[in-house]
Amino acid sequence: MPGPPRRSRDDACPGALRLHTADDGALARIRLPGGVLTSRQAHCLASIAEDLGNGELELTSRGNVQARGLPGDCGRQLADRLRPVGLLPSDTHERVRNVVVSPLTGLDGRGCADVGGWVRELDALLCADPGAAALSGRFLFAVDDGRGDAAALGADVTIIATPGGGAELRTGAGGPRLRVAAEDAARAAVAAAEAFLHAAAESGTRAWRVGDLPRRDAGPGAGETGESGGPGGPGGPGERTGPPSASSASSAAPGRPALDEALLGRHLSRAGVAWTPAGQPPAGPGPRKGGGPAAGPAPGLIRAPGSGDRCALSVSAPLGRYTAAQWRLLAETADRSGDAEIRTTPWRGVVVPGLSRDAGPAALRRLAGAGLVTAPDSPWYAIGSCAGRPGCAKSLADVRTDAARAVGTGPAERAAVPGGPVAAPATDGPARAPQPAAPAPDTSAGTAGVPAPPAGASGRPVDASAAPAAAASGDGTAAPLPVYWSGCERRCGRPGDGGAWIDVLATGDGAYRVAVNGALPGGRTAPRPVRVPPGRTAAAIAAARAASTAGTARPAHATGAADGTSATQGGADGTAGSRGKDGPQRPGHPGTPDGTGGPDGTTRARTP
Repeated sequence: MPGPPRRSRDDACPGALRLHTADDGALARIRLPGGVLTSRQAHCLASIAEDLGNGELELTSRGNVQARGLPGDCGRQLADRLRPVGLLPSDTHERVRNVVVSPLTGLDGRGCADVGGWVRELDALLCADPGAAALSGRFLFAVDDGRGDAAALGADVTIIATPGGGAELRTGAGGPRLRVAAEDAARAAVAAAEAFLHAAAESGTRAWRVGDLPRRDAGPGAGETGESGGPGGPGGPGERTGPPSASSASSAAPGRPALDEALLGRHLSRAGVAWTPAGQPPAGPGPRKGGGPAAGPAPGLIRAPGSGDRCALSVSAPLGRYTAAQWRLLAETADRSGDAEIRTTPWRGVVVPGLSRDAGPAALRRLAGAGLVTAPDSPWYAIGSCAGRPGCAKSLADVRTDAARAVGTGPAERAAVPGGPVAAPATDGPARAPQPAAPAPDTSAGTAGVPAPPAGASGRPVDASAAPAAAASGDGTAAPLPVYWSGCERRCGRPGDGGAWIDVLATGDGAYRVAVNGALPGGRTAPRPVRVPPGRTAAAIAAARAASTAGTARPAHATGAADGTSATQGGADGTAGSRGKDGPQRPGHPGTPDGTGGPDGTTRARTP
C-alpha cells in the first residue's frame, strides 16, 4: 500500500499576509480561532470587503473568513486594518491559528462543558510558541464540548470535553487517545502539535498534517508517493480538512502511527501535562455524533435551557457568501441586541448569541429580509459550492450560477447568486424560494427599512433549539442530505463532518456527475451516480435525496448526456452508460490520488 505524500515544498495556503492570486483578484484568508468575532471586528471585515474587495465575505469550512477581488498590492493596507482590532495578533503565526469549535458551546445547555475558554487559551499558547510557527497552514485543531460536532471534522489535534470535567486528546484518525485534566486541555493540544512536528522532522516527509505521516515499520514505499494538488498549492487557495483520504489511508496502513502514544506522552510530560490512556473505540466506523444534515446548528432561534430569558440566532448565506451589507447587519444585531459578538461555524453559518427571547424573533425576521437563510426549509439550506468560474482558473464550470439555477431563487424568469452573474432561466423547474413579504413595522433595534418576511413556512421564526438531528424540512420530514457543487475533482471546501453528502461535480464537457458520497445512516445503500446536463441537476439531486432517504439502491432517474439526450443508467464507477459517457477531467489536472478532492476555501475530508 502506498504511503502518504512526501512533500517537496511548504504549503502555500493563503493568509492575511500571504495573499493568493486568483482569476478574480487577490484572495486573503483571515483566521478566526473558534469563529469568534467581536462586533467591532465584524464591522472591520465588512469595510475591507467594500473598500478593498468585491463587496462580499466568504466563510470557509473551518469557519475562517475570505475576502476576494483584492488588489494584488494591498497586503500592507489590509494588515494595517486588521491589527488594531485584534485580527492579526501575530505576523509569524497568523496562518497556523486554525481552530474549530462546537459553535453552540455554552449557549444551548448541551455538551459537557463550555469550551470557549479552551479556544482562547489555545490561541494564545500557539502565538506565544516560536516552534508552532512551523506548522502548516492546513494543520487543524478542533475543540469539542462533548457533543461530537467539531470532533467529526477530521482535525489533526482534537480536544474533547468529557463527563466529569475532564478532557480527551486525540490525534488524527486512529491515533492514540489520552485523558488529561480540563485545565491542561489547551497545553495538551499544543504539546501534541509539537509531537507532530517532531514526527514530521524524523520522517523526512515535510508532512503538513498528521495523516501525511508514514507509519513506523511500514516497509519500503511509505511516504514516497507524489504530492497531491489542492487549493493552497498547485490546486488553488482552499483550506484542506484532509488531504481527503490521507488520514484514513494512513490509519489503515501496516505498522504503528508515527505519532504514537509513546511520542505523544513524552511531549505531554515535557509540558507538565499529566495523562493516562483513554483506550480506543470499537473497530469500524462509528455513528457520526453531529446529527443533522450538515451536523452544524440548524438555522433559526437557539433558546437557552430552562427558563432563561436569552436566545441566539443561527443563520447562513447562500453558498456561504455574505454581502458586506448582510455582514454589517449581523454586526449591528450583535451590537444592539446581543453580546456584541458573532460566531462563524465550519458549516459556513453565523451564530449571534446573547439576545433576549423577546428580541430574537424580530431580529431573525430582519435577517431573513436581508436575504439570509433563517429556517431549515429554505432551498438554500445545506447547499454549498466552491468558487468555480470565473474566479478559479482550474474550475470546469460556473458552479455558483448553475447551483443558483438549480435552487431556483428569485423571480421565475431569472435566478441570481448574490454577488455573481445573473443566471439564465431555470430549465428544470425546482421549487422557488419564498419571496420577501412587504416590510413590517418594527420598533425594536435594527437597520431601518429592512423587510421582515416570515422566517419559516409557517410564517413564524423557526426554533432551532432542538438537537441537530431533529432539524426538519418544511413538511416535518428529516432534513435532506447536504449538497456540494464542485468545479473540479479537488472539490475545494466540501463538507468535512464525516456525514453523507451529495456530490455535484463538473465533468468538463458541460455536464455534472451527481453522486452520494459517504456512508448513509442505518447502513442504507446509496443510489448509483448519474451524469446529467446542468438543466437536469435539480431533478437528479432530488432523486438522490429521495433514494437516500428511502434507503433504496435505485439510481436517480434524472439521467442525460451533455446534449440533453437520454442515457443509460450510470454505473457504480460514476459513468453514465454508452450515451452520456463521462469524459475525462482536463488532462494533467492536479487532483488528489484517489480523486476525492480537497480543502476548505472553501474542503471536506472524507473523515481523516
